[in-house]
Amino acid sequence: MDHSTTARTAGAAGTAAAARTAVTATEILLPGEVEPEGLQLRTHELPAPAKGQVVLRMEATGVSFAEQQMRRGKYFDQPPFPFVPGYDLVGTVVGTGPQADPALVGRRFAAVTKTGAWASHLLVDAADLMPVPDGIDPSAAETVVVNGITAWQMLHRTAEVEAGGTIVVLGANGGVGSILVQLARHAGIAVIGTASPRHHDALRGLGVTPVDYRDPDMYARIRKLAPDGVDAVFDHVGGPGIEDSWKLLRRGGTLVSYGTAATKDEEGNSQAPVLKLFARLGAWNAMPNGRSAHFYNFWAGSRRCRSSWQRRLAEDLGSVLRLLADGSVTPQIAATFPLADAAAALRLAESRTVAGKVVIVPGPVEA
Repeated sequence: MDHSTTARTAGAAGTAAAARTAVTATEILLPGEVEPEGLQLRTHELPAPAKGQVVLRMEATGVSFAEQQMRRGKYFDQPPFPFVPGYDLVGTVVGTGPQADPALVGRRFAAVTKTGAWASHLLVDAADLMPVPDGIDPSAAETVVVNGITAWQMLHRTAEVEAGGTIVVLGANGGVGSILVQLARHAGIAVIGTASPRHHDALRGLGVTPVDYRDPDMYARIRKLAPDGVDAVFDHVGGPGIEDSWKLLRRGGTLVSYGTAATKDEEGNSQAPVLKLFARLGAWNAMPNGRSAHFYNFWAGSRRCRSSWQRRLAEDLGSVLRLLADGSVTPQIAATFPLADAAAALRLAESRTVAGKVVIVPGPVEA
């Protein structure tokens, strides 16, 4: 066979491979600043994967605080409307593009996308795939992708709390909080967690000392529980209360801020509350009192050194998945909705009445 014949054969094979991976994707579109019911369902033919990409069939995705902010146009660095939301997912590779290993097909992975995961199928860079063991339910795994990585990194990489320490977790029943308290208890760390009274029994079952977040004397109650101060406070609320969180720290303690939920309904520039928070944390760090304040950014380092950032994500997710597999961490699934009911999923997540994460799956949900 001459070289031209070989080239034609290879080209035909490549075209056939691309054709095999072309699928019809069902997606949820966020068209603008709308109520959850304004989300739109659409279908379109997914392009063949480009070099280094795979086609990932979604098995579970979910609703995070990011999507709640994006629909309001309030999420820092969100893309322009319209776009498909979905911060992370767990799925199975069903096709590969050039220079992506065909052996990936049929294997389950997690991926962090920031947007695009509310879809039945999507294109993902193979380099961004993180292995998920077959023995772990995809919905269970979904609860610990971004939430689990965030919780692990804040506890063990940012605050570096050691066994025997005491921490405060605001929103201990939430998607990140519910994983964070379990990781802390597994590491031998005492936890004081704020939540609505309806969630207190569940928190006690996890070994957490609960405090009512609606109590106007919440911070005073926490100080009574830890009169010498705490080793770390994990605060996703921001706003005026961030100063009270700072005052809970003992000398050598760490404040980890990872959100501005207190300002989620405010009008105006979405960056203003974050920049104001950065300034306040910086001022506290300049004070000679032995305490430190950090804003946790999941994406820190992703542009400067993508490969090492992705390697760290996979390593930390692997640590959390091992704890999930051996029962040390229990997945906190608030509710499960089919993709077509993403509006109802978003509405429930925004109600602040649930514990854990609202999960979205491709098709109908069994009663």
